[in-house]
Amino acid sequence: MSENQTSLVFVINGEKFELSSVDSSTTLLEFLRTQTRFKSVKLGCGEGGCGACVVIISKYDPLLDRVEDFTASSCLTLLCSIHGCSITTSEGIGNSKQGFHPIHERFAGFHASQCGFCTPGMCVSLFGALVNAEKNNCPEPPSGFSKVTGFEAEKAIAGNLCRCTGYRPIADACKSFAADVDMEDLGLNSFWRKGESKDLKISRLPQYDSHHKNIKFPLFLKDIKHDLLLASKGNSWHKPTSLEELQNLLKLNHANGTRIKVVANNTGMGYYKDKERYDKYIDLMGISELSKIRKDQWGVEIGAAVTISKAIEVLKQQSKSDFISDFVMILEKIADHIGKVASGFIRNTASVGGNLIMAQKNNFPSDIATVLLAVDSMVHIMSGTQFEWLTLEEFLERPPLSLESVLLSIKIPSLETIRSTSSEKRSRFYFETYRASPRPLGNALPYLNAAFLVEVSPSKDSGGFMIDTCRLSFGAYGNEHAIRAKNVEEFLTGKMLSFSILYEAINLLTSTIVPKDENSKTVYRSSLAASFVFQFFNLLIEISAGATNFSNGYSNIPIVKDFDLKEKQVHHDKTPTLLSSGKQVLEAGNEYHPIGKSITKSGAALQASGEAVFVDDIPSPPNCLHGAYIYSSKPLARVRSIKLSSELLLDGVRDVISSKDIPSGGENIGAKTVFGSEPLFAEEIARCVGDRLAFVVADSQKLADMAANSTIVNYDTENLEPPILSVEDAVKRSSFFEVPPFIYPKHVGDISKGMAEADHKILSAELKLGSQYYFYMETQTALAVPDEDNCITVYSSSQCPEFTHSTIARCLGIPESNVRVITRRVGGGFGGKAIKAISTATSCALAAQKLCRPVRMYMNRKTDMILAGGRHPMKITYNVGFKNDGKITAFELEILVNAGIYMDISATMPHNIVGALKKYDWGALSFDIKICRTNLPSRSAMRGPGELQGSFIAEHVIENVAATLSMDVDSVRSINLHTHKSLQSFYDHCCGEPFEYTLPSIWSKLAVSANYEQRTEMVKEFNRISIWRKRGISRVPVVYQLSLRPTPGKVSILLDGSVVVEVGGIELGQGLWTKVKQMAAFALGTIQCDETENLLDKIRVLQADTVSLTQGGFTAGSTTSETCCEAVRLSCDTLVERLKPLKEKLQKEMGSIKWETLILQAYMQSVNLSASSLYVPSNNSTMYLNYGAAVSEVEIDLLTGGTRFLQTDIIYDCGQSLNPAVDLGQIEGAFVQGLGFFMLEEYETDLNGMSLADGTWNYKIPTVDTIPQQFNVQILNSGHHQHRVLSSKASGEPPLLLAASVHCATRAAIKEARKQLLSWSDMDESDSTFHLGVPATMPVVKELSGLDVVERYLKWKTGMA
Repeated sequence: MSENQTSLVFVINGEKFELSSVDSSTTLLEFLRTQTRFKSVKLGCGEGGCGACVVIISKYDPLLDRVEDFTASSCLTLLCSIHGCSITTSEGIGNSKQGFHPIHERFAGFHASQCGFCTPGMCVSLFGALVNAEKNNCPEPPSGFSKVTGFEAEKAIAGNLCRCTGYRPIADACKSFAADVDMEDLGLNSFWRKGESKDLKISRLPQYDSHHKNIKFPLFLKDIKHDLLLASKGNSWHKPTSLEELQNLLKLNHANGTRIKVVANNTGMGYYKDKERYDKYIDLMGISELSKIRKDQWGVEIGAAVTISKAIEVLKQQSKSDFISDFVMILEKIADHIGKVASGFIRNTASVGGNLIMAQKNNFPSDIATVLLAVDSMVHIMSGTQFEWLTLEEFLERPPLSLESVLLSIKIPSLETIRSTSSEKRSRFYFETYRASPRPLGNALPYLNAAFLVEVSPSKDSGGFMIDTCRLSFGAYGNEHAIRAKNVEEFLTGKMLSFSILYEAINLLTSTIVPKDENSKTVYRSSLAASFVFQFFNLLIEISAGATNFSNGYSNIPIVKDFDLKEKQVHHDKTPTLLSSGKQVLEAGNEYHPIGKSITKSGAALQASGEAVFVDDIPSPPNCLHGAYIYSSKPLARVRSIKLSSELLLDGVRDVISSKDIPSGGENIGAKTVFGSEPLFAEEIARCVGDRLAFVVADSQKLADMAANSTIVNYDTENLEPPILSVEDAVKRSSFFEVPPFIYPKHVGDISKGMAEADHKILSAELKLGSQYYFYMETQTALAVPDEDNCITVYSSSQCPEFTHSTIARCLGIPESNVRVITRRVGGGFGGKAIKAISTATSCALAAQKLCRPVRMYMNRKTDMILAGGRHPMKITYNVGFKNDGKITAFELEILVNAGIYMDISATMPHNIVGALKKYDWGALSFDIKICRTNLPSRSAMRGPGELQGSFIAEHVIENVAATLSMDVDSVRSINLHTHKSLQSFYDHCCGEPFEYTLPSIWSKLAVSANYEQRTEMVKEFNRISIWRKRGISRVPVVYQLSLRPTPGKVSILLDGSVVVEVGGIELGQGLWTKVKQMAAFALGTIQCDETENLLDKIRVLQADTVSLTQGGFTAGSTTSETCCEAVRLSCDTLVERLKPLKEKLQKEMGSIKWETLILQAYMQSVNLSASSLYVPSNNSTMYLNYGAAVSEVEIDLLTGGTRFLQTDIIYDCGQSLNPAVDLGQIEGAFVQGLGFFMLEEYETDLNGMSLADGTWNYKIPTVDTIPQQFNVQILNSGHHQHRVLSSKASGEPPLLLAASVHCATRAAIKEARKQLLSWSDMDESDSTFHLGVPATMPVVKELSGLDVVERYLKWKTGMA
């Protein structure tokens, strides 16, 4: 055996690696992040569901003598499987040393990177699309462009998640490489100005040269032998090259009880996590028989190890032939459907066979199984030395395959095998697949999938269609696996197709396929099954009604093709129109140059290349240990004992830290706010699910996580009261937190007088709002390094290092002067890295102090989701009184806020809820808001905490009033908007001058710019003629109360004239550093030296360091950027004052003076060139109001409950924006996060409060295919505001609230659907006072639009109604 076969050889970014011993369970991500200098690959989920870890794998194919390049998830790719491959990361595409790639430069220039954590993965996904587009045979594109199309470029990032930007600028950066995209459609960027010619625009873009390959495949890799045998301590890796070798390996190991894992590319681990260690890994990718694809007249046979992407390519190739038969069309439809499985970088490595094995052994809800079942597919199995062919149906129904059994191939038979024996030559096949999923482009499991194949022939007499054969296949919904609806097939076979037959078939279907597990989604899934069958056969009925000559091929009846249907028929979108576009209108001021300029975000290109350093990118110091939490799985229980697995104890687990390890003089404190503190660890009693019990410390993060997961905790609940798990329980047991009176809001007006004036009242109406998870891309993380003299330095991903600092000192019982907390940047915060991040840093510090070794933690996504708490759920009960014209006279409400177990920031909720609720003139307003203490994880601040809920409550009430009066809801909104006078009574301290109240003008401006009246009429007309899709449009205002806090700043000028700036605020992706740099350049520029316009490039903002700059406070509430800017301006003003006399003296002597000369002279004359300040807002500048409004239009699908967000128009008042590009990014990103809350994100828990959503599989944030297709934003420059920082206003949180416009538009569309439903039953009275829940997911929308809409339509159509 040659030596290459016992050592693993691969290349990363041109560097060769050769390893003779590797733990076979090591992933490529783990190796990259711990053993190389390449840190651009990030761990976002560990499931292949977010795209943060995407790399390009280049692999030589000796048979075709070509190199294949494909994107892959490095978090699932096992290191041993890349033997002989070359890996490229974002640093390998380009970097600051060798020059950035145009992708990096365009991401920066299109303002497409905010926190930057997801950006390298986005860049690699796009690069993969560009590289592969160059390999196709399309004509050469114009210079500077790629062969990639706009649709392909945007689709390249469909599997990548971003929580900051809202995707629109990312889509623009991607599309800028496509020659078929109109440059006018690309949004705001730093390359060109509006109105420049197309050629000029192209010339200004960083030039892309398709011939310049950044990936060079090392030639020596072509000679590497691929039959690999690697042994290491604990396990071994085998890569057999023949079935015989595989049989021997399996047989041998069955005899001696070895734990074996058979892998193709390991993507299944994203769903089924490894629960145990394996002794032996067997890689099937070396067996050529498993990767073969055979085509003949009997069908297509696909090897089980063929990747899904390769299978799609092969199935689509058939359609390139001249004669397009029914079979070829079927293959293309199968390819289209499985193109929605997972995302591109998973399909590139996931095998077809692996997917079917998961369906067979683990009941995985496979799309591939469903689609192949409908076409009578066969599978070839090897069991020991036996080989057999089975139908896919038999295969799925068998008991789970044993380890010795291997799936070899899958065969899709040609139609001849299916064709009915009795049918005539004139019969035709019709095939269609269906999938209802929260994301149109995939990367989400479907609620239900289905595939139908029928053979139909024309009836001689009636002109309709006779069904000769029929295959109806449904995906796993409550069943173990995909099934065929046999009795429905039998019922339909031999029947003439008609509406009455279809009605009977659907009734038969819903009574036979009854899901096993009963929950809210099961009824929805049954309804989907009916919808899919209806969609399929309704189309055939429509065709047969219009058919004249059946035999003349495709000209009249393109049965297998999609049809161009009239609106009255079922409109079935096969490929969602992805291309998003938008207009941005910015009004920037020029008087404070460079403030007001759309300058590229500071460090954006570094973020794109992956060189920007996040906490977990800091190289581990020597002897570093890693931690993971053991947390409670019970809501209220006494912890009797904690036992670790004995196997792990022997193997690298170093300690288990608990409250007992807190040193004398220290406190058991894990977080603190002005309202109180919470313990770091439960002492005897765990008080909620997710309560921290202990901290396992081990040699690696993987080992620490495994140890924590395998821990056995013994609980008892003897003599303990039952836990409080709902706000209703909390009320019964009077379990409330006290809200300090000084922050509890004041009532407005006389409620009884207001109620007496009302013509109508709605009494005791109820509304419930759920939670939302932060889904920052970087989970909680910290690194603690002990130092001399009982000191400690902690690197923390935190929004409030100052609080972290003092908590660590109190916990360790040391002076604060012994602690130093450093935060450079945070990979997304949204409030979740404020109080919730403190315990992570404190745990690492406690362990580091005890063990005298560095300790770090990068929390896994599941633990993060269980411990995070997220947004506050609440229950609202209200009474409202109103006049006949819709003017509200009184509004009183009672709100029960579920705060969880510890106070955190929950005391601020009443103030925040009421602040946003007061956006309308309620006449009189009174409220009783209770903060309920429950045995659930404590809730914390999440972007717009309380304000989001308060604003939505207001909209809900307005909708309810309009429905009760049968009035147009927009006119009810308009009549209840504030005048400046009423604004004063509701917001007495911060309403500002009359000219500052910009909402009325925004409201009317938006009506014009968004064509609101005209589009409302168009929506009405659409709804009149469309049966199966309904549209809604809604306009919503926001009034947001903001407050400023004291913030420090420090500016130091160095000898060469460069400048370093420190501020209390943290860069979370919101552009704080960028605005601060602009402010420093403006303020220092007032000295008016020559060439001070270049000052911006000389300024660097430093990481936050709690010892270097004290009183940093916390970065939250949207206003930290402006307070930091003001603190920097004060410091710069001090420096300018000090430099002025010297500058005037030198100017007299020299005539003109350069900045560098002035600074050099100042140094020589010992002028103090460092100044710090603490900006403390004055009474009249502490609080202010901000305004905006949005119009959103949506379209709902009555058959699936799917909602498409067609268009959103926003006008938002930024005062005089400090940086319009940064503010635009905040507006769009906040809106899309709000859209997630209102429409997509279900953060559900079980009865004990354990989060059921624990990763990317079951928590769906918006993706590029779920944002408004047309997204227009106008930033209003509302002139001078003397109490604002250079007249600017905040943009981080208020736009989030405008996403309610999408929810309200969806409600309007549902109202139309319900009206139509009643009309089919001859009932005119519409029940318009229904309640649309939050989030309005597909099942929720479908339920309100009619779960039985198909049956009712058919009854109406056949006259049975």
